[in-house]
Amino acid sequence: VPMRFAFRRRELLVTDTGTLPETLDGLNVVRTQYLGAQRGVHCISAELSPDAQAPAGHRFSGLRQLFGRVDPTLLAIAGRAVQIVEWDRTHQFCGACGEPTLLSATENSRSCPDCKMPMYPRLSPAMIVAVERGDQLLLARSPHFPPGIFSMLAGFVEPGESAEEAVIREVYEETRLVVHDVRYFGSQPWPFPNSLMLGFIAQYKSGEIDVEHDELEAAGWYEVANLPRTFPGNVSISQWLLQDYVRRRS
Repeated sequence: VPMRFAFRRRELLVTDTGTLPETLDGLNVVRTQYLGAQRGVHCISAELSPDAQAPAGHRFSGLRQLFGRVDPTLLAIAGRAVQIVEWDRTHQFCGACGEPTLLSATENSRSCPDCKMPMYPRLSPAMIVAVERGDQLLLARSPHFPPGIFSMLAGFVEPGESAEEAVIREVYEETRLVVHDVRYFGSQPWPFPNSLMLGFIAQYKSGEIDVEHDELEAAGWYEVANLPRTFPGNVSISQWLLQDYVRRRS
């Protein structure tokens, strides 16, 4: 029996107990995609109609709301699935000439039969950085964070720059601080909406904090003993970076 990851836009259909539905019978399935196999079990994503209603005993949920509530492996596959569903839905026609596109039989790609332009699922690299100044860590809060929550600086990599260059640029743009000694920490796929988060640790070089208020509400230096409120849990690379800092400073 395949694992079925069915989405109404970006909401996943799950049972009330946080498992996948056993069947999609009775639902208006617009199109499906094959995701591969997980331990010998085939995985399929499905796009449901925008007005789809959850059957009895089921509900639609955003993936963020499922963190810590469903199996991490299932959630990781769901993160891949929602990006494939969205890419397939939004690339039914060629962006250059308007012709209907064709799905490849061998890989996740579509192509235009007329101008031959290939179309692959979109992936947007982004950086997140733990900026350290001795025993202090730079944390900031964005206007869209929950009240009182602080986290690390992050942003998208722009065309023509490396991830390390993006770290230096983003930190300076948002705080007017100059950093150096940018070192890679790790990465995490992040389907909100289609990012690959690249984590770094950087060292403070110079400057005083001057917050760009269209990006941040506040920023400051914190030691382990006086950390502000941060996002709870252990599901994101921002939390892994913070836990690594605390471990090394404790």
